[in-house]
Amino acid sequence: MKKALICGISGQDGAYLAKLLLEKGYFVCGTSRDAQISSFRNLLRLGIRDQVTFESLVPTDFRSVLQVISKVEPDEIYNLAGQTSVGLSFEQPVETLESIATGTLNFLEAIRFINAPIKFYNAGSSECFGDQGDRPSDENTPFRPRSPYAVAKSTAHWQVANYREAYDLFACSGILFNHESPLRPKRFVTQKIVSAACRIAKGSKHKLHLGNISVKRDWGWAPEYVAAMYLMLQQEQADDYVIATGSSFSLQEFVIEAFKCVGLNWQDHVVTDSSLLRPTDLAVSKSNPDKAARVLNWQAKYVMHDVVRMMVEAN
Repeated sequence: MKKALICGISGQDGAYLAKLLLEKGYFVCGTSRDAQISSFRNLLRLGIRDQVTFESLVPTDFRSVLQVISKVEPDEIYNLAGQTSVGLSFEQPVETLESIATGTLNFLEAIRFINAPIKFYNAGSSECFGDQGDRPSDENTPFRPRSPYAVAKSTAHWQVANYREAYDLFACSGILFNHESPLRPKRFVTQKIVSAACRIAKGSKHKLHLGNISVKRDWGWAPEYVAAMYLMLQQEQADDYVIATGSSFSLQEFVIEAFKCVGLNWQDHVVTDSSLLRPTDLAVSKSNPDKAARVLNWQAKYVMHDVVRMMVEAN
């Protein structure tokens, strides 16, 4: 039985990944800063909490990382931990950099120190590309990070590449574009939109306040994206992959679709709020996921319209 250690198992991706690995017959261990008091709400929602074992782990503490890896002896480690909000990273830049970059470095260094054949997956981000205009980003597109979150993710990405080349570690980064699901927290704009549309459809008089709705993003379905993470660690050679649908839409189109799903006209319920604008933001985010299709045989089945519909149905 293969063993997987998922750091950040309580989040959206961690929960779906745990479900996938359990279905494949893995022993799954998940970590949290304090596993004794964590509710693991997403695992409960997916009905798999009792099938997972837990360990307390602090990614920014090398000793903590080393102890847990030595105890669990995993075949695969999925590092999905760290601050996950671009907007919040402007308010907490130090915490963002430490939780993402230092956390990733501690995992890499612990694997090197133990000298075991552990395969390591790192959660990268399309935010690293910054503004590329209308050019789709692929694995060879230079990074131009425009937020503390993107800077941290870029740092972690190059740490992974460095350890892969310098120490021959099986370490790879999935450069994931936006991916959503009903497990998204309300602080994410997609869940905020879907929740508001459903609430208003049920009679709420509250308006939905949004910042810049002209930004374009590539939105996919999270359960599909964790399958790509798994596939990366099943290859003979470690490498980095862009994971995305290949189709971009504006946030306004996402809003229109959400309100259309509940039979409402979005313009009657949405207010533009300048206080929600970020210091810097990406105008357009476009992807080229051809390498994942070619090497991993992975391709997204669902695009934005499907994602919105499934989120509304689950609300």
